[in-house]
Formats: sequence, C-alpha cells, structure tokens
Amino acid sequence: MKYRKLGRTGYEISEMGYGAWGIGGVQWLGGNDDESLAALRRAIELGLNFIDTALAYGTGHSEQLVGKVVREAGRRIYIATKVPPKNLLWPARPGVGIEQVFPYDYIIRSAETSLKNLDVDTIDLLQLHVWNPEWIARDEWRRGLEDLKRAGKVRLVGISINDHQPDSALGIIETGLIDTVQVIYNIFDQTPERKLFPLTMARNIGVIARVPLDEGSLTGTINEHTQFAPDDFRAGYFRGDRKKQVREHVESLVRDLGVETAALPAIALRFCLSHPAVSTVIPGMRTVRNGEANCRVPDEGPLPAETLAVLRRHAWDRNFYD
Repeated sequence: MKYRKLGRTGYEISEMGYGAWGIGGVQWLGGNDDESLAALRRAIELGLNFIDTALAYGTGHSEQLVGKVVREAGRRIYIATKVPPKNLLWPARPGVGIEQVFPYDYIIRSAETSLKNLDVDTIDLLQLHVWNPEWIARDEWRRGLEDLKRAGKVRLVGISINDHQPDSALGIIETGLIDTVQVIYNIFDQTPERKLFPLTMARNIGVIARVPLDEGSLTGTINEHTQFAPDDFRAGYFRGDRKKQVREHVESLVRDLGVETAALPAIALRFCLSHPAVSTVIPGMRTVRNGEANCRVPDEGPLPAETLAVLRRHAWDRNFYD
C-alpha cells in the first residue's frame, strides 16, 4: 500500500480507500454483513486506512459496520462520513434554499447521530452529502461545521460534489473553509481535470475520487444479460439500453488498450491514482477477493503516459443518474 497527504490536513491516507455505500444493505443489494466485514478487515490488514461512509447508507447501518471494524483494528483508521440532505434529494436542486437541505440544527443532529453509529468521539472528516453553490454566502453550513469543529466532534470538513458537476465546488474551495472535496472521477468522466483539479492543487485541498468503476461499468461485467433486483440502485442506473451502451464502450476501450477485459478494473483504479490531485480512490469492496485485488493496485504505480493518452479518447459525456 502507498499513502498520500489528504491536502493540507496532514493526514497520510492510503491511496486505496474503502467506499462503504455498498455495505449499507439498501440500494446496493446482494451483499451480506459477514462478508462485508471480512472484506473490510482484510483491506485494513493490507494497509488501507481510509473509509468513506455516510449516515444515508442504510440509515446508519454502514456507519455501524465501519465503526465496529475500526474499533477492532488496533491502529489509526481515518473515517469520513456525510450529512444527508434533509429533503433527501440527491443531487441538490437549483433554487432550493439551504433551509430545506442543511439547516444549522439539522447539521448538528446528523453529526451527533453519526458519532453514535460509529461509536467514536470525533469524526475525522464530515462532508455535506450534496452541494449547491447558491449557498456559499449562507450562514447555516458555515456555522454548523465550524461549531462541530470547535466542540471537538469533527476534525475536518468537506463536501461531496453533485453527480457530474465538478465545477459547482470551485466557489466553496475559494472560501478556504473546507478541507476536502469528493468527486466522481473515472475513465468515462474526466471533467474534474479541467478546472477542479488545478484549483484543488493550487489551494492544497484533498480530493476523494468516487465511482472509479462507474458503478460497475468499468469492471467489464455489465452487458445486456446482466440482471439486478428491482430495488437495487443499479437497476435504474443501467435501465433501458444503457447496458448495451456500456458494453459497446467497454469493448471499444479494451480493444483500444489491447488488454483482456479482466485487466480493466485495475487500469480504471490506476487511472484515478495517476492524477496528482487525487488523494485517495474509494471503490466499494464487498468481498475479500475484490478487497485484495484493489489493495494491490497502488503498488503498480501510475499508468504510463501512452496508456493515459489512449484513455483520454474514451471520455464519455452522459449522466446515468438522471
């Protein structure tokens, strides 16, 4: 395992982090707690020390599992979690006031609930789970995050940027009031490289790269015959002819790279880690096998320039979250 600074924070976090959405037991279906706990424990054995969860993941179930494993770990593990929008709308909607999404008292209550779920005294990183640049000048989020830090309940603060909207975070970064941003970044969505990453590097802001495998597209296992349970998040994400689109894009990508499809997940993760702005990448890992494979990726180092040049040609402008 290799480690990087999380921006200006001084935290030395593992390049491979753990995305804990999939272990919440809701939206991502098909896992079980025992297997998820075994995968997380194995990843920690292999050097992983950064876990990203959220109060909304299984209404706190993910946080509870994460807290259990971290308390058993016997070494420093950094936990990031998130305040869900009060109106439960992802992403944030233009024109919707912050009083409906992150009122001051709600931010405080959510953080305290997360502390109980995790069973820790302090949250290493608390993020707002959506963001709207219309809120920059408002007092609610500033005062809420600052008071939590002042009370010792939270060490660092950040935002999780709306799906495929990296530029929406430029203004809040300029305020100097946040320590990190979490953003979708993968072979298909390379847009953070244009404006967001140059600014985070200039301001020394930590970057958490989420959805590195495009919700499974970049594993190379999605095609027209792939079935998901009706309540599984992926049933909607890959609805209609989207699975066919994914297969065609992945086949083109693999052909252009000249590799076997099985090599694609590691290449996708290395793509994220090849950019110096990225502090850590947080794929989901619900099996020990996937955890072991992902934790080996940092040792392979950045992708060569010629491979990155090929991947640049495969950026794909679309939004399957709509």
